[in-house]
Amino acid sequence: MGFKTGLIVGLGVGYVLGAKAGRERYDELKRRWDEFSDNPRVREAIGKGRDAVGTGMRAGLHAVEGGVEKAAGAVKKRLGEEGEPEEGEPEAQSEASE
Repeated sequence: MGFKTGLIVGLGVGYVLGAKAGRERYDELKRRWDEFSDNPRVREAIGKGRDAVGTGMRAGLHAVEGGVEKAAGAVKKRLGEEGEPEEGEPEAQSEASE
């Protein structure tokens, strides 16, 4: 949600929650909101927004996976090609202990 959209929604919610205009004004605002949110153009925009978020989320996940693989490779390289032995495997002796 963009800054302007968030600001408008926030102001609207604040007005509705804090309004002292009574039930009639609340009902009018609610009716207008329902008309707005039921508009096919609004629904289409919401759908496009959800699609964009999904696309961005997949791209972000791909970037994170790539970063994790890169970091894991760097750690393995720093520890030695195989890293630390798994449980039950004999430890390789280092050159310092020879």
